[in-house]
Amino acid sequence: MLMRKVLFLPGAGGSAQFWGPVARRLPDDWDKVLLGWPGLGDQPHDPAVRNIDDLVRLVEARIDGPVDLVAQSMGGVIAARIALARPQFVRRLVLVVTSAGLDMARFGASDWRDDYRRSFPNAADWILLKSAAPQLPIEDISVPTLLIWGGVDPISPVAVGRHLEARMPDATLHVLADGDHELAWSKPDVVAALVAGHLER
Repeated sequence: MLMRKVLFLPGAGGSAQFWGPVARRLPDDWDKVLLGWPGLGDQPHDPAVRNIDDLVRLVEARIDGPVDLVAQSMGGVIAARIALARPQFVRRLVLVVTSAGLDMARFGASDWRDDYRRSFPNAADWILLKSAAPQLPIEDISVPTLLIWGGVDPISPVAVGRHLEARMPDATLHVLADGDHELAWSKPDVVAALVAGHLER
């Protein structure tokens, strides 16, 4: 039997270690690949990475057969794009506090860009552009999808998760009432249990 391969995609913070606490709580026999984003957060820049399209290609280069994608925030946009373009390679999705390409302002989301620039002054400028996350036909994502949201997340409010659940044909939303935008980092036990249950189903 082939080993389960799980790709973990961080948000705009860019660090591959964001998903470390969750990944360590998942079965040891899974092939867990923690990806980082060159030029985002505090990560070293790569001249070959100039926009989100380049990050999509970076992830696609790691797909050599069926994979599960577990993605945080901006990483969920990348995961959704791959699920739309290559559904034959994506077995299951876990999207955590993401936009999935939606216009977040209509859901009352706060703008994270000023805080991000203060936290990461050397991050690539392109991530701050309004057009960095294109609108996506999320209703065409047919793979089984777990949506995990925090009840007190100002960046991606629960209304976003509910909207995705309503539009995606095989999606289930789980809300952690006191979870914020970093819930995958701050609540790894709960999130790992949800991820394991979904991927093993």
